[in-house]
Amino acid sequence: MPIMETLDPVHARAFPPAPPAGAHEALRRFGPLPTPSLEWNAQVERETAHLYERVKSVVPTIEWPFFAPYVRAINALKKERNAVILAHNYQTPEIYNCVADFTGDSLQLAREATKVDADIIVQCGVHFMAETAKILNPDKTVLIPDLKAGCSLASSITGDDVRLLRQRFPGVPVVTYVNTSAEVKAESDICCTSSNALQVVESLGAERVIFLPDEYLAKYIASQTKVKIIAWKGHCEVHERFTGDELRRVREADPSVQIIAHPECPPDVIAVADYTGSTSGMIDWVRKRMPKRVVMVTECSMADNVHAELPDVEFVRPCNLCPHMKRITLPKILDSLLNMKEEVTIDPAIAAKARRAVERMVYLKS
Repeated sequence: MPIMETLDPVHARAFPPAPPAGAHEALRRFGPLPTPSLEWNAQVERETAHLYERVKSVVPTIEWPFFAPYVRAINALKKERNAVILAHNYQTPEIYNCVADFTGDSLQLAREATKVDADIIVQCGVHFMAETAKILNPDKTVLIPDLKAGCSLASSITGDDVRLLRQRFPGVPVVTYVNTSAEVKAESDICCTSSNALQVVESLGAERVIFLPDEYLAKYIASQTKVKIIAWKGHCEVHERFTGDELRRVREADPSVQIIAHPECPPDVIAVADYTGSTSGMIDWVRKRMPKRVVMVTECSMADNVHAELPDVEFVRPCNLCPHMKRITLPKILDSLLNMKEEVTIDPAIAAKARRAVERMVYLKS
């Protein structure tokens, strides 16, 4: 069914927010730790050799002497701090494969965040993901190595915008993509990710649904359901740069190449793709199909991470980098664990309302 209506943002707020008062409370609670040696030597080489085996197909040998001391130090600090690292599929291979305890898409990380037995969660992703981890773990300390790791989708809509939409469409349920701030989640009925958006929309049993904030994901879901979708004109700055024309040129050069795309891509990209799905869905598709050559139409690092696991699959560009995801680096993760930076805090009243929407998604029966 086509989109009923697409609404423009009333305004966009700067994202991410300034550090709240008491942002250094975690450092006072846990205390700083001394910086470990970051020297590359024979011992570091031996102790990290098994990790380099995981990434040798995507991390050049010349780069490993820089990464390895950080990897060794971070893994030791996790034990000392009783911390776990959650890493999104878009993180670089040395983070995703060598220091992360849990990896996945937004839904997978949200679910893992409810199970972790740790005092500290370090979110290697963007700010809304760290907020989601905090929403689900109000009594744990949640850190993000760089507060400036934002998201164009999250910055495209505010809680005020959602309240205005409810006034304009009274009684229409609001489904909010997890790529939003805690404030927006708090104004929503239920959250979703790209992997369960269709299931969430249809679970409400409503004739019409407000779907926020990704316009292209809304259009994709509208094509899969009879539910009438009211959309918002928010876009992912990574996925909106892909075009159907560039992918057609790739296919003309090699008709055997497989093209798989994320549903945040524009409709002309989706029309060219052999498969459309969430990041976890795309990874599973490659694992099962084992194509000889594939274009993974999403953030570049995910292709590197899958290639590290499946070196026989050739990943053909194009891909686009997310500047926000790339703000997370091994040195920043180390600094985060040493000095408890940067703690994510949410107003308790907002967190309580947002938790209802997030938990309704997390515990939705398949």
